[in-house]
Amino acid sequence: MAEIIKETVVTQGESQKPIVIAPVTRQATDSQTIEYFVYFIFGIIEILLVFRLILKLMGASTISGFVNFIYAITGVFTLPFQGIFRSAVTEGLETASVLEPSTMVALIVYMIVAWGIVALVRIFSGEQQD
Repeated sequence: MAEIIKETVVTQGESQKPIVIAPVTRQATDSQTIEYFVYFIFGIIEILLVFRLILKLMGASTISGFVNFIYAITGVFTLPFQGIFRSAVTEGLETASVLEPSTMVALIVYMIVAWGIVALVRIFSGEQQD
């Protein structure tokens, strides 16, 4: 995660030649890299859980391979929260819409867990945060 910054300074005076400041490269520290990685992994989990929530709400057919894939992957992440609240099912003509509170609880819990892990990384790194 390198960032290159170039600046040009023009002075007012006899000489109108621009002064170019050398490029500055900033590297991410080890703790920042860990933070980015944690947010990336938990971000993927959150996105998959949102897909599950939307597919369930819309009554997506389990005949689809994509729907089965999302349900299989996210089932592992919602399993600890099953049974906290009842699921609401609405029968339609062709599909059944399901509101899974366990998925919403999982979204909130995994967001807090990611934030907690990043907070611990910052504490143990000892680096000053901007």
